[in-house]
Amino acid sequence: MKNRLFYPFFLSAWLFLIPVCDANNAQHVAPEAGGRNYSQNFKDMVLAICVANAYKSDKNAAIDAGSSASALRDWAYYDMEKAPDIITKLVDGYLTRNYHNPLVESEVKDVRFDFLKCLDLYHSHELEKQARLLVINPDHSYRTDTPQVNKPQKR
Repeated sequence: MKNRLFYPFFLSAWLFLIPVCDANNAQHVAPEAGGRNYSQNFKDMVLAICVANAYKSDKNAAIDAGSSASALRDWAYYDMEKAPDIITKLVDGYLTRNYHNPLVESEVKDVRFDFLKCLDLYHSHELEKQARLLVINPDHSYRTDTPQVNKPQKR
């Protein structure tokens, strides 16, 4: 299939069951990404992929960012056939940039500014252009397109 599309038909139930705990009182909340539009979730997913790649030598950071990218993938509606290669090219291109700051480098050896590179990618015209090309129904969201998710379940 030349234009195989990814659509979040099966959002994993565990995403709605993840407890997000407040230090003072344990409250369970659903991730907010399901209410953000597909275009925003696509760009957030690219940022999470960039962070996961940038910090792959830090196991906990890479797992967290990679898991976040996977969750965001469920709330984005985009061309799944074309996007992976484009995302890889964008992320690799930004992470191979050579940023310098003599003041920081004199105090911190081997600083790479990888997070700054990921933020620059996130705010780039290149990512915005690709989101316009790859995201289907960019102003829609998973929750508006899947109203049964918002309905309380009958007992």
